[in-house]
Amino acid sequence: MSGQTIAYAVLAAVALQRLGELILAQLNTRILKARGAVESGSGHYYLIVALHASWLLAVLVFLPHPSVVSWPLVVLLALLQLMRLWVIKTLGVFWTTRILSLPGAPLVRKGPYRFVRHPNYWVVVVEIAALPLAFGEVGVALVFSVLNALILSWRIREENAALAARRSLP
Repeated sequence: MSGQTIAYAVLAAVALQRLGELILAQLNTRILKARGAVESGSGHYYLIVALHASWLLAVLVFLPHPSVVSWPLVVLLALLQLMRLWVIKTLGVFWTTRILSLPGAPLVRKGPYRFVRHPNYWVVVVEIAALPLAFGEVGVALVFSVLNALILSWRIREENAALAARRSLP
């Protein structure tokens, strides 16, 4: 199997995974809003969606021909997906791509949240760099890592503010 074929397969898998995440996130968003959850920071949401879509497109467009595959980075990407699944399973219905806070609900402090705040964002940070680097796209990795850092710094501030009232709950 050629490096090009592997790159296309990995990109397709990531795109399908992202699509699945958006579907799950919409379902969880509807459930949480029906329970009284309040959304915060919606102004940056479409920037995040645009960033992720353009990141995947950039990896595809700038894919070198022929492509050389860094197998350690492909394995890292697979491990990151397992970490993401752990986050999603831990949060259950509270996992969404939006910032939603359900008043009175305690913060989740189990699973990966025992070890680090915002574990999904750590996954995304590494993933944004690792996917293009797996195929030798250093420029794509750098540009999108910087853009992601800018948007995440905004998002994390918004999320921390939204969750502040729930920090003292048991």
